[in-house]
Amino acid sequence: MIRSTPFIFWLCSLGSFRFLAMNTQGHGVVNVAALGAIAGPKLWLPILGGALLPDLPIFIFYAWVKFIEKLPDRTIWREAYYRPFWQAMVAIGHSMPLAGAIALLGYFINQPVLIWIGISAILHSLEDLPVHNHDAHRHFFPLSDYRFISPLSYWDPRHYGRWVSLAEWGLVLIASAFLWSGILPWAGRLVLVLINGSYGIGYAIFYGRKLWKTCAQSPSSSQRAPSQAAVSLKSD
Repeated sequence: MIRSTPFIFWLCSLGSFRFLAMNTQGHGVVNVAALGAIAGPKLWLPILGGALLPDLPIFIFYAWVKFIEKLPDRTIWREAYYRPFWQAMVAIGHSMPLAGAIALLGYFINQPVLIWIGISAILHSLEDLPVHNHDAHRHFFPLSDYRFISPLSYWDPRHYGRWVSLAEWGLVLIASAFLWSGILPWAGRLVLVLINGSYGIGYAIFYGRKLWKTCAQSPSSSQRAPSQAAVSLKSD
């Protein structure tokens, strides 16, 4: 929880708010709060690792197509993301059967670290299930290619993305408050501040931009309406 990695997630989320779901840093906070209370502080790092692990293929994908192929974000998320190879990598990362296998392996060889990495990775996928619409993951890969298409989306305004994003941020805030007194004094708290700040700034950038576009388009539509009415009057 005190590593510098969440700061990288924070920077990424400012550039591309729909980068992941729920946002990777949010998975980290929620999982550590929920599972850390059961496993204890000594196993927080494995829990954090399991929370971040499913999204690792997406970070690798984004780095490759952004900095090697130099594709624009619009092409990245509308085309490159759906290439079969990358979809297979994302499915592996979000596979609950594979995460369960890691946890079972840890149980049989008496390695709590592996147990909690697997459990946290499963919780990550369970958190993703209700907030993916057309971009749903194959959480049951390789046993099945089934995708649960939720009516809700963590980002898409057409599927209540504004409200789901706010609910997610609220959940992260609650988890952050729970962790506030249980982590190392200043470094961990600074990470929590940065993560919650990323939610607020990211929300303002992503949805504020859409709201601005909507407001900018509305005058033109209102100007067209009188002219149409005038044509109607002349025809009468």
